[in-house]
Amino acid sequence: MKEKHMKKTIKGIAAPLSLANVDTDVIMPKRFLITITREGLADGTFADLRFNNSGQKRPEFILNKSPWTNAKILIVGDNFGCGSSREHAVWGMRQLGIKACIGTGFAGIFYDNARKNGLALPIVSHEIRDKLLQFAKNANSPEVSIEIDTQKITAGEISAPFEMDEATRTSLIQGRDDTLDTLKYASAIHDFESSLSNQMLSLIHISEPTRPY
Repeated sequence: MKEKHMKKTIKGIAAPLSLANVDTDVIMPKRFLITITREGLADGTFADLRFNNSGQKRPEFILNKSPWTNAKILIVGDNFGCGSSREHAVWGMRQLGIKACIGTGFAGIFYDNARKNGLALPIVSHEIRDKLLQFAKNANSPEVSIEIDTQKITAGEISAPFEMDEATRTSLIQGRDDTLDTLKYASAIHDFESSLSNQMLSLIHISEPTRPY
């Protein structure tokens, strides 16, 4: 049977965030890393950019301005997500409602964490990224569309391809993550662990010294 073609499109308001080398400490400051769960991290995302020392919103920051308060997509500067390996950065972005970041390249560990948590990271040329930044700066611009299956970005009159490795693209289309992938093999893992336990018991029995009666 021919495999059914699956479609996946991310569509929403895009916010420009042109700063280069935005590291994971900027995305999720370390004071918010007190939890090992994924709950309540939205407030910590870009906290030092979004809020001042008194906890009030900085009106000049793009995500505090309308319509970008509802942004689902970020157009980002070079080397976004560099720094430490904290997965909380991606968790927080997803909780904030961010579904994709479009950029010229991403730090390796951040890219892996994004893939595991359903955050799409389309990679485009500097020329296309700069055009998208200009497009996103206009509050009256229409929504940006990212077609994962065809690897195409549409933003008004801009239509451009993007790069994404096949494994990541397939995971996004199918809505998979590492946890779900592991669960597919739960039965095999259980059987393997049981066989190891039986082998260990056999070794213990063999190694036990003979006791005189």
